[in-house]
Amino acid sequence: MECRECQAGLEHCHGTLTRHWLHRSECTDEGCTGPELLPHTFVIDCDAVGCDCTHIATVDASAAVAI
Repeated sequence: MECRECQAGLEHCHGTLTRHWLHRSECTDEGCTGPELLPHTFVIDCDAVGCDCTHIATVDASAAVAI
């Protein structure tokens, strides 16, 4: 059984795109061709999976404002 996008021959990805603040976005599907937003149905921010780059970005921004 195929999804609608597969049946229609549309470009899409079955994985979840994780958007990072400090790094390139990454997908959970090993066969994914790229980190673009449009082919992904599921997109999350990295802090939802325990990544600490959001915290680092916030600390760096706070330090820059203090200077």
